[in-house]
Amino acid sequence: MQIADKYTPQQIEAKWYDYWIENRLFHSEPDDREPFTVVIPPPNVTGMLHMGHMLNNTLQDVLVRRARMTGRNACWVPGMDHASIATEAKVVARLKEQGIEKSQLTREEFLRHAWEWKEQYGGVILRQLRKLGASCDWERTAFTMDEARTESVVRVFCDLYDKGKIYRGVRMVNWDPSARTALSDEEVVFKESHGKLYYLRYRIEGTDRHIVVATTRPETILGDTALCVNPADPRYADLPGDARVVVPLVGRSIPVIRDEYVDIEFGTGALKVTPAHDVNDYMLGEKYGLETIDIFNDDGTINDKVGLYAGMDRFELRERIEGDLDAAGLLDRTEPYTNNVGYSERTGAAIEPKLSMQWFLSMRELAEPAIRAVMEDEIRFVPEKYKNTYRHWMENIKDWCISRQLWWGQRIPAYYLPGGGCVVAPTAEEALEKARAKSGDATLRLSDLRQDEDVLDTWFSSWLWPISVFDGIRHPHNPEIDYYYPADDLVTAPDIIFFWVARMIMAGYEYRREKPFRNVYFTGIVRDKLGRKMSKQLGNSPDPLDLITQYGADGMRVAMLLSSSAGNDVMFDEALCEQGRNFGNKIWNAYRLVNGWKADETLAQSENNRLAVEWFGQTLGRALREIDADFASYRISEALMKAYKLFWDDFSGLYLEMAKPAFGQPVDCATLAATRGFFDALMRLLHPFMPFVTEELWQALAPRRAGESIMVAPMPEPVAADERLLARFELAKEVVSSVRNIRNQKNLPQKEALTLRVVADENYPAEYEPVIRKMANLSTIETVAEKDPAAAAFIVKTTQYFVPLAGCIDPEAERQKLEKELAYYEGFLAGVLKKLSNERFVSSAPEKVVANERAKRSDAEAKITALREQLAALK
Repeated sequence: MQIADKYTPQQIEAKWYDYWIENRLFHSEPDDREPFTVVIPPPNVTGMLHMGHMLNNTLQDVLVRRARMTGRNACWVPGMDHASIATEAKVVARLKEQGIEKSQLTREEFLRHAWEWKEQYGGVILRQLRKLGASCDWERTAFTMDEARTESVVRVFCDLYDKGKIYRGVRMVNWDPSARTALSDEEVVFKESHGKLYYLRYRIEGTDRHIVVATTRPETILGDTALCVNPADPRYADLPGDARVVVPLVGRSIPVIRDEYVDIEFGTGALKVTPAHDVNDYMLGEKYGLETIDIFNDDGTINDKVGLYAGMDRFELRERIEGDLDAAGLLDRTEPYTNNVGYSERTGAAIEPKLSMQWFLSMRELAEPAIRAVMEDEIRFVPEKYKNTYRHWMENIKDWCISRQLWWGQRIPAYYLPGGGCVVAPTAEEALEKARAKSGDATLRLSDLRQDEDVLDTWFSSWLWPISVFDGIRHPHNPEIDYYYPADDLVTAPDIIFFWVARMIMAGYEYRREKPFRNVYFTGIVRDKLGRKMSKQLGNSPDPLDLITQYGADGMRVAMLLSSSAGNDVMFDEALCEQGRNFGNKIWNAYRLVNGWKADETLAQSENNRLAVEWFGQTLGRALREIDADFASYRISEALMKAYKLFWDDFSGLYLEMAKPAFGQPVDCATLAATRGFFDALMRLLHPFMPFVTEELWQALAPRRAGESIMVAPMPEPVAADERLLARFELAKEVVSSVRNIRNQKNLPQKEALTLRVVADENYPAEYEPVIRKMANLSTIETVAEKDPAAAAFIVKTTQYFVPLAGCIDPEAERQKLEKELAYYEGFLAGVLKKLSNERFVSSAPEKVVANERAKRSDAEAKITALREQLAALK
């Protein structure tokens, strides 16, 4: 197969991806090989490819492609998450553009619009991943709301309910007024917020005296049902036990209660208690039997329960009420105040604590085996530092609020009876049977039952992901779940360790009595070169597809991997994409060079070529073993760097130069065969990192059968390296480098053959003389017994080398240069001697500093001696 003269990744990438798809090379079925399973962290159906996805999916693809090439049956399952909150918001916005309000539609009508939106716009990100080269088994693409996943979720809900782990009750929840739904604690992001501390006057009933209370949320006075002070606070010791105060503006009389919960040191030591809108106030309300007044509508506006400010937005009211309090003489003062405020991770709206009837999953018992699995390394975290983060959260776990007040999602399978109570069942028909049995009314019809309006939290679908993608909930012992489960590697960001990773582990032990995966590789956050997190808001995040278009997917993959290591943030610089593309170009041109060699069957292999082949074979073997070790420890960036240097420095920079024939001359068959074999091995080694360019050149390297691909070719096997041989070659490399440096210093033409003289000892690599002669362009190498003062000298380890310069240089120019160099070192030596002759310096300076100065003296004296000898030889 012929390749183009110029490396143009855009011309080869689509071609090979289509080839892989057409030949079903990504598809996996259970067989007698060892499986290697990876489940994709399902991106939101609303998602678009961003730099975090690029990093995560590049790492997954590297692991999956390498596993295929090591003989394992690799199965990378792709999919999408239905993303209840985000998707419903998109659909509602689209309907508004059409002049339709959600409230005007029935649930069924709304869901028809939602599915239409999903089919039209959903899953863009999965199509985009193909541009990256992701080798997912697209035939297995799953969706958290498809039939198999939905039925699995409903069955799990019913099972956990029957086990007594799911319950329903009124609890204080995190309420998102924008999405109009409850959120779990993990979906709340706390941010520093700059606001005010408002000091309000509560008049003590029957007196003219006031108690001043500090609050950051004056609008919640509408729901106050008590005022609390610390019983040990001397400021309020004279208050009678039945004291009551009047809520500012509202005029409601509320009791003063005493509880040690109140911090005497904060503010005025008095706390307004609003049980419906603060978690701690709710607990006080429960303790003292206080009335609960919910003042907010679901959208964050004020309801009409109090009769004041009805319909106003909560933040508009905050500004309004400050003025009204001040006008009424009930605002003592305000102060700037900074505190942490919770925001919805999905919509960005400020969270309202809200009492609400919700469904909860009891987590304590589920967490126990999941804690043990990670802490005992049954499940391995990379890096390990996340184990402590995980343990802290799991040991302090709270019950999971699993209901959401939405329509897009799996509807909770709870059915309410006309006379009260409810039944939980996977289907309406089973619910009717249960309802008849529970009520004793055999005449009940399905229309008499009312299904719960709420849907389940999206994470309640994705926590089953490693099981449900193989249909292991509905069919617990089907051949696929038994073969592919548990997964091998999970690659994910640490910010969903609680949302997803921990919950999948809990589900795995609850439903398979086994871990869901063996290893969890946590990626870092992608940041720009200034260290800022990449985001659309900052405008510092490039479009990954634009980068792929400009630099090619291989170049983009190299950029992501070179800047990444497990758990550490990725400092991304677009220059790395250029470096990646240049590497592809280097590989391309190396192939063209080798492909241009012509073999002569009559030529015997030269000793130089034999040594070159032997050395690179050993170098390749050592690199393969080191890269294997890197993968075993998930040092994927380090593995790529070793492969990069192996190809760029060792193969292209050294081996090809050593082995290439003179211009226009043929090469012996043995060397050409070995070189092509090395190139084949290097392509296979690099394939997981750079799948496109390696496939193109591997296919070009030799005739292939239809459907054959490098992606299922075996990874090259490492051979045991002769470390002594490699160490001796390093000595030869240094000799060549030193001769080249002399050429540069003395302005000696590269084409001019030189003589090299050596005072040989045990560190002289005599066996590599043919390589040294060719690489340094030497006419002869002579062994001598003593120094040659007229020659340019250098030392490698303990071996002395000399390059005779007679007839090669201008004596007068060389003399002037040597005299200038001598003057410099004499001046340098004088400064060092002055320092060492200072007894105070020698006695008081650290021993290392003094030793360093003495070493400088020895080096300078040796240089001076050598320069004087060279000058003497010129006279």
